Amino acid sequence: MSLMQYSERFLNFVQQQLMSFQADQEVEHVVVYVARSGDSGSPTLEVVGQWPKSEKVLQPVETDTALRTPSSNRRWYPLQEGSILLGVIRAERIPSEEEWPESLDQRLQSTSIAVANSLASELDRKRLLDQLDDQKEQISLMVHQLRNPLAALGTYAKLLLRKIGPESEHESLVKGLMNEQAQVNKYLSALDQLSQVKLPQADEGSNRLLLPPLLPTEDAISIKSLIDPLIERAKARANLQGRKWFSPSEWPTWMESRSISEGVIAEIVANLLENAFRYSPPKSSLGIEVTENGICVWDEGMPINKREREKIFEKGFRGESSSKMSGSGIGLALARDLARQLGGDLELIVEPNQFKNSLPESGNAFVFNMELK
Repeated sequence: MSLMQYSERFLNFVQQQLMSFQADQEVEHVVVYVARSGDSGSPTLEVVGQWPKSEKVLQPVETDTALRTPSSNRRWYPLQEGSILLGVIRAERIPSEEEWPESLDQRLQSTSIAVANSLASELDRKRLLDQLDDQKEQISLMVHQLRNPLAALGTYAKLLLRKIGPESEHESLVKGLMNEQAQVNKYLSALDQLSQVKLPQADEGSNRLLLPPLLPTEDAISIKSLIDPLIERAKARANLQGRKWFSPSEWPTWMESRSISEGVIAEIVANLLENAFRYSPPKSSLGIEVTENGICVWDEGMPINKREREKIFEKGFRGESSSKMSGSGIGLALARDLARQLGGDLELIVEPNQFKNSLPESGNAFVFNMELK
């Protein structure tokens, strides 16, 4: 690792440690070395800081003949992490026949421990950055490799759609495949740009998102176009499970031409739909409704226990009905967090018809609302 690859934070820390010796009348020279592999593969010690500062380039320790001569005015202090030698500190004092001062020895020992800890963190940082670079390269290769078979799937789907004709009862299934292929393409585009743009994240890194992040390529988006694929997916899932599914009866104008930051509304809906399918009774009806006041994902199952109606929005909480099922307990917490980041909220009502008269009188309705402009 060459000198230019050390972080400014580490180099500044080393220099601050060295500057603490400038008021000591007994110290003549202090140098901090880091162990590394030389160009020939043999170990060498690289200078990363010295006091007093000098423009003169120091010779490598292994070739400096003056350092081979023992001196009572020179001491070496190892920079160690456990049994691993990371480097050394060389301290020279003003020539003197007296014993090396104990107070100076203690100060240099403390300095060596502090610098060793900082150096260990610096080397860990370098290893992590190298790993990230390797992972980014692997991701780039994977994305490149995935695009070809994915494009082929799209081609086959189009050919199949042409073969079965527009009157076929299977047309919706093939279109569903094409929609899902478009979703996967969005994931690939997001992966491809991980190293180029900073993608939007939830406040906590542990939150997992169900949808690919939106890349800032446009100023405005259509919330309806983001939710449409989720509805088609839910419709197919309900059909497979023998459930009744209800799609929105209207699409209000507020869903068109929204700020790209509001694209997370689709993430909220995705989490609500996932929960509705996972935790509602197997044969219960469910659906999504949209009005000028917001979005409602509902099911006609047993109303959630009264004492759990707020707790289910807490991260990690699992209610009685979900305790025996797989899940992390963060979907609703994430959905509410995202809603509040938008200046809105997410609430549970157990009488879906309170959101809209045409919905069931009993069940569970999760309602997202915000100040719509």
